Amino acid sequence: MQTEADKEQKTDRPSAWKRGLFMLLFAVAFSVGQSLLFLLALVQFLWLLFAGEPNQFLTRFGRSLSAWLAHAARFLSCATDDMPFPWQGWPDAG
Repeated sequence: MQTEADKEQKTDRPSAWKRGLFMLLFAVAFSVGQSLLFLLALVQFLWLLFAGEPNQFLTRFGRSLSAWLAHAARFLSCATDDMPFPWQGWPDAG
């Protein structure tokens, strides 16, 4: 069983504070990404109404943005220690 001193030692580690800072930054970036995805969906819908088919550039960007959002969510939930873009390349739309 862990004592209070053990618990304090784990949360005082510099790496935990550093991760917390990155989590805060990625939470803000995630929120911006969600707004961007909403805007992209709105533009794609308007494009579909007027052009009759989806814009392929928006489709590819939407795929890559959603992959980045998924990677950021995994980092924020501590499911992975790998930080998303810009610490890694932008996700492929494939």
